[in-house]
Amino acid sequence: MPESFAPGLRRAGWLAGLPALALIWVSATLYAAPQIADRLEAEGATVAAGTATATGEPWLRLEARGRDLLAAGEAPDVGERETVLSRLAGLDGPHRIVSEVGIVETAAPFQWAAIRSGPNRIALEGSRPVEIGRRALEARISGALNPGTTLGDTARAARGAPPDFPSAAAFLAARLSGLAKGGRAALSDTVLSLSGEALDMPAYEALRASLSDPPAGFSIGRIEIVPPVVPDYRFVVEKTARGIGLDGFAPTASDREAALRAATEAAAGGTVDDHLLAARGLDPAIDPKGLIAFAFRLAELIQSGRVAFADGAISVTGDAIDGQAIPDAEALMRDARPAGIKAGTVSLTARPLSPYRVVIRRTADSVTLTGHLPDTATRERVLDALRPRLFREPVVDRTRLAEGAPPDLGAALAAAAPLVTSPASGEIAVSDRALTLTGESLYRETASRAPERLAEALPPGWTGQAAVSARQAPERRDPETCRADFAAAVAGADLRFPAGSPVLAPSFYPTLDALAAVAKACPALRIAVSGTADPAKPKAPAAAAGAEARPDAVEPARIASSAKPDLAAKPDSAATPTPQDKAKDKTKDSGKDSGKTTKGPAGKEAAKPGKPAAKKPAETADEPPPDLPRLRAQAVIEYLLQAGARPEQVSVGPDGPAGPVLVALLP
Repeated sequence: MPESFAPGLRRAGWLAGLPALALIWVSATLYAAPQIADRLEAEGATVAAGTATATGEPWLRLEARGRDLLAAGEAPDVGERETVLSRLAGLDGPHRIVSEVGIVETAAPFQWAAIRSGPNRIALEGSRPVEIGRRALEARISGALNPGTTLGDTARAARGAPPDFPSAAAFLAARLSGLAKGGRAALSDTVLSLSGEALDMPAYEALRASLSDPPAGFSIGRIEIVPPVVPDYRFVVEKTARGIGLDGFAPTASDREAALRAATEAAAGGTVDDHLLAARGLDPAIDPKGLIAFAFRLAELIQSGRVAFADGAISVTGDAIDGQAIPDAEALMRDARPAGIKAGTVSLTARPLSPYRVVIRRTADSVTLTGHLPDTATRERVLDALRPRLFREPVVDRTRLAEGAPPDLGAALAAAAPLVTSPASGEIAVSDRALTLTGESLYRETASRAPERLAEALPPGWTGQAAVSARQAPERRDPETCRADFAAAVAGADLRFPAGSPVLAPSFYPTLDALAAVAKACPALRIAVSGTADPAKPKAPAAAAGAEARPDAVEPARIASSAKPDLAAKPDSAATPTPQDKAKDKTKDSGKDSGKTTKGPAGKEAAKPGKPAAKKPAETADEPPPDLPRLRAQAVIEYLLQAGARPEQVSVGPDGPAGPVLVALLP
């Protein structure tokens, strides 16, 4: 063979030998390396066994990596660490000792965490109690996990762990079974926290329920569990005769609470059937609380039916509360939908109301009408029956118009209206032709007479039931204190009516409230109220002189605190009016009934004369009523009665001279 071919043959020979070399290397790696690692760990096992602690577990952990030996763990002190590393260095097998040995320290705060790093794997990190062996703690934690779950433990031994740490660690690790990858359960001293996304809705509910019962000695800290995402997000409000039903989802706990509050209010004493689950999936452009509020606005317009949000659109179906509700629902759907919500169907049916209901409720602050009335004329009739009997309480009308009312509903409500304005608080509830009166009266006599008065007021064919209770007796004061309190109540008062008017001025209210409070605490107190006329006009001096010459004239003063002999003999017009008084009162009431209303303090309403039926002649248009002093006295007395004074405690005194109203104590 020529020599020119020799170098090529030599190169080909080397190439032919490479597969054999690779086979030799793989054989050494697959078979020899594990044997070397086992031999290295076996050589170091004696050293590791010598580091056993009181728990029986050695603190030194060894792992062979090729011909290197990795040493890990936490030595009790520096001296023992150096001793162990020196012994390992003296072994024949290891090529190198890689030390990750630390020193046991005190952790403050003591922190530990378990993290779901995979479907069947949990990573442990932070600090573990030095008093507990690693394998013992892992066994305790594994018992709380699903079978087949493995642990990756990098926690380091430390001092300062809280008592019963293993129970808290097992409790936290068990919560991870309901969380997706990335879920974290952590401990900081005695405070437990949890975060992550729930696997599904049952897991979310179970997690929140389990956190209500932490291990003894530990408390729940920050909880950030995110509900799962659902593809078919929906929210449903169903209204029945029994109450309100909720179904679907709510993104957060606060959203669910908002829905429950709205349902409780809408149920009005009925049941709330809650089937809401926590879940995400609502379009980010939609505000959850705005969706909930809008759904309940639509639900207010139905007697029975459902409001449903699904596939991004909201719909309402069922029986409307009245015919007016159908266009109202269409207007809401058209003009008031929150951003991001599409308009669905409005499928409502108006049926005759059965039963036909209306409620008049009086509180300390207002009188409120709710329910239905047949027409605006009936509404105005009821309002006209209420307003003249209220001094400061506004009348809030929330009624709606609907067919199906009894033909004499307006007459029944107008006749019963005085019965709800007399008690301190009360309610008239009408259902078809049945009327129920409930409330609390300031006086036992008024409460006991309520059934009789109700029976007299109702039109034929109506049934009535009254349940009015009396308040407990108020405090009682001795006579001397009563007189002193009376003087203090009226000190500095200037009860001066506007010219030509019998309407109380707002400045009267504090003084009259104080007088009523004294009257309630002093049952024996007797008060006389003397109305006054306006000052005489300059063109009629004779009339003024005649008034000054009257034998029963009283020295002008804001308050007369001494009794007048002729006052005691005058009939108690507030309690037992004479026929002449009734005639005058009828004239006064007719003026009230045709009147408008004027606002008192804080928006309160008081009676105010309205426009006359026919225009007065020009020469008499500005003249005051002929019995103006008496009308003014009656206005003050009626206010005191409404504020709690007893009828037998107040009476009309003789007319006073021009100026402020006179108030006097009777013997």
